[in-house]
Amino acid sequence: MPVKEQIDTLRQELRQHNYNYYVLDSPTISDFEFDMKLKELQELEAKHPEFFDATSPTQRVGGAITKNFQTVVHEHRMYSLDNSYSKEDLLDWETRIKKMVDGPIQYTCELKYDGASISLTYENGKFIKAVTRGDGVQGDDVTANVKTIKSVPLQLKGDYPPKFDIRGEIVLPFEGFNQMNEARIEIGEEPYRNPRNTASGSLKLQDSSEVAKRPLECLLYNITGTNLNISSQFESLEEARSWGFKVPDAAKLVNSIDEVLEFISYWDVNRHDLPYETDGVVIKVNSLQQQEELGYTAKAPRWAIAYKFKAEQVSTKLLEITYQVGRTGAITPVANLEPVELAGTTVKRASLHNADQIAKLDIREGDTVFVEKGGEIIPKIIAVDFTKRSINSEPTQYITQCPECHTELVRQEGEAQHYCPNYNGCKPQIIGRIQHFISRKAMDIDGLGGETVALLVNAGLIINYADLYQLTKEDVLPLERIADKSAENLITGIEQSKNIPFERVLYALGIRYVGETVAKKLAKYYKSINTLINASIEEMVNVDEIGIKIAESVVQFFKDEENLSIINKLKSVGIQFELSQEQLANQTDKLSGQTFVVSGVFQSVSRDELKKLIEDNGGKVSSSISSKTNYVVAGDNMGPSKKDKAEKLQVSIISEQDFLNMII
Repeated sequence: MPVKEQIDTLRQELRQHNYNYYVLDSPTISDFEFDMKLKELQELEAKHPEFFDATSPTQRVGGAITKNFQTVVHEHRMYSLDNSYSKEDLLDWETRIKKMVDGPIQYTCELKYDGASISLTYENGKFIKAVTRGDGVQGDDVTANVKTIKSVPLQLKGDYPPKFDIRGEIVLPFEGFNQMNEARIEIGEEPYRNPRNTASGSLKLQDSSEVAKRPLECLLYNITGTNLNISSQFESLEEARSWGFKVPDAAKLVNSIDEVLEFISYWDVNRHDLPYETDGVVIKVNSLQQQEELGYTAKAPRWAIAYKFKAEQVSTKLLEITYQVGRTGAITPVANLEPVELAGTTVKRASLHNADQIAKLDIREGDTVFVEKGGEIIPKIIAVDFTKRSINSEPTQYITQCPECHTELVRQEGEAQHYCPNYNGCKPQIIGRIQHFISRKAMDIDGLGGETVALLVNAGLIINYADLYQLTKEDVLPLERIADKSAENLITGIEQSKNIPFERVLYALGIRYVGETVAKKLAKYYKSINTLINASIEEMVNVDEIGIKIAESVVQFFKDEENLSIINKLKSVGIQFELSQEQLANQTDKLSGQTFVVSGVFQSVSRDELKKLIEDNGGKVSSSISSKTNYVVAGDNMGPSKKDKAEKLQVSIISEQDFLNMII
């Protein structure tokens, strides 16, 4: 047999054996026989480097060293999920989605595995890259490490799309986790805390050969891309399984929320028999067409929701209540606890939210309290054990002055939190605003982290974010932990941030209630900071999704002379305070004052492109038809109830081509 044929045959055999063992959990040869075949292939490849293949089974052993993980922008954003904790939450969700889509709705129920989220990219059946979730918009390239995970196929089989991303969780099974800890204890090292954090930490190890030694697995659950030729979520799971991915078989297709609740009830008990950590169930609208119709909020898909299993609870002693000052001046009371183990981590602190929460639960220093992890992430106090309260206990008196600058606190009517009004003189607020300004979703200043910001403020080198642009390498070199290269990177990162587009600059300013989505809306509407500065509250509330609370906050921000002075300084160094010529070229006012509802499947443009065209031309996109709707853009398979409602309200129904003609 020719050498090339020998190599190809061995590779194909080993891929199949690997799939049988790591995906199907059904090995057909012994470990020894597998190792012998792998060794034979390694020897043949070493003698014939001209037949190298990056997807060969020999390429999984690792050895690549990654000192800096490159940041990669996701081609398709990785959204987080909204959480639910009760039947009522799920029924509310069902009511919302039934208002937006026509016809019967099926749901795919899947277990929510607790690991490290990952996005894998495949082109022509070959594994190309692996990127962590990061902030959902961009993550870290961990391809070399993920390549060592045996359940990640390097070469797919069957009839797969030419290019797609598939999302899942990198998990560490309990058995492997326990073996790793036994080995660490044996050599006198501290055991790892929990499987989830260990799996996540494994992805950022610099030596991929160390990752290869860890029994990580990759469980896949969501395919993303274009022209996938798949019509439902459940079908996508079956297809992914046939291509060689490890797709958990617990998923179930159901027809009602009652059946969803049956699935939840079963797994709330039986999850303890699973080999992996799980913390809930994910429910998705099964039809991909209905998913497209439902779309996304700024943070999560409307077509999916996570039901979280009841959190683990423990009791411990509340030692002291302290108070933190946020960048907006909001005061957050914090419970400092006697350390206690909870869901695999040691908990020492928990948020008490606000004065009302403290009063409602009657929480006092010295109390024994019950703590749980809200949404499995943030520890919170849910109750007090009054049987253990001291007879000398005194009710908590909420502070009246800022713990940092001693300014008298204020609490506006209808607000849950107290605020320190010393906007320009309270150090945590100053540091917090600058930390927000440099953050990844804002100015994304490379080489500058939150701790360095605090060092710069405390050293008197900066007192606001405009001062960053006056810094020199010589200014920052004397700071603790700043070496020559770090100082150089910091100054370079500050200089490069001058290219950040206007909508992100607006978000970076830290105006109260102005998040990413609001900043984009305001930037698109006003086009420059000068126009926005001169806008009135009455005018601003006419902008899509801008309410009175946001408008008042924006107007108040620009009334402050200090803020205007900072903005002028930022202008003088070249920060982008207006939409680029390219952005302006794509915008018109042709659809100004018009509200559109988009429904159905379209031919020349995708639904998302169509919505963008509406907004770029001054129109507003709504998810539901009302008397304020001007047009319904109807594609194929438009729901009959939407059509009936439009006709009843005498709303014009136009075709995709009719719409495109409107913006020519």
